[in-house]
Amino acid sequence: METRIEPWGIMQVPNGDFASAYHAVTAEWLGYDVQAIAAGMIGSANGWLTTPYCPAPAGTDDLAGAMTVVPGVPLSIVPGVATQGDRPDVMRGEETQIVGALALHPHLAAHSVIVLPGTHSKWVQVIDGRISDFTTYMTGELFAVLRDHSILGRVAVAAPDDNAAGAEAFTRGVLAAQNPPGGLAPLLFSARALVLAKRLAASACMEYLSGVLIGDELRCGLLRDGRPAALVGDPALCERYASALQLLGIPDVQVIVGAADVGLWNIARRAGLVRTLARAQ
Repeated sequence: METRIEPWGIMQVPNGDFASAYHAVTAEWLGYDVQAIAAGMIGSANGWLTTPYCPAPAGTDDLAGAMTVVPGVPLSIVPGVATQGDRPDVMRGEETQIVGALALHPHLAAHSVIVLPGTHSKWVQVIDGRISDFTTYMTGELFAVLRDHSILGRVAVAAPDDNAAGAEAFTRGVLAAQNPPGGLAPLLFSARALVLAKRLAASACMEYLSGVLIGDELRCGLLRDGRPAALVGDPALCERYASALQLLGIPDVQVIVGAADVGLWNIARRAGLVRTLARAQ
């Protein structure tokens, strides 16, 4: 019904004071005596209160039953999900988006692969409405590190005014990542070498690098997890992934937005946090 937004990621909360940040955002609502629910890194070891991971497979009821309540505050934190085995993996926040995506599109619940692009992209296998398994790809963070802290970023200039040039470079990167001789490492350096050889405009090299990294993620994800049924997350980033998938012969992958809000609401309902008020007769 109402929205408040602050640019406070976990590392930007003023003075690391989560309680003050929470009260600053919700001050106008606190008089309503309502329960609150949160998900994501707020429940990590660096967040407000560490919330233990819920083991996979995990569904809405599992998450709702494993929430941690912040002492003295009517705030329940949704647990993340963890897998074990030879290579453990973890998520925080994406599990809530999956719950929302399944509520919005129930046909995905039986058996599907859902991709959540982002700093740490997730390829999630859903079986019978529960998160069965998943893989994390550090695609977004790797792009930022290479752009800002490696030699690859030094050849970059402002993004091209010509959108077609950027799209062409992105396409070139996606396709180059599908069968790279020697793997990803030498292909990454080609973002610099192609510019120096005047075969790629400096203004388009970051689009090329983005294509290489997303293309490599798609190549690995398609081999390990299979064809995605949906993309969940930021609309612009999801559209970028959808464009890359189309290049690989996988068109019309569904993009789902607003899944986090719906997921929080559904988990809150399952946990009994939502009170239904009788309408006056």
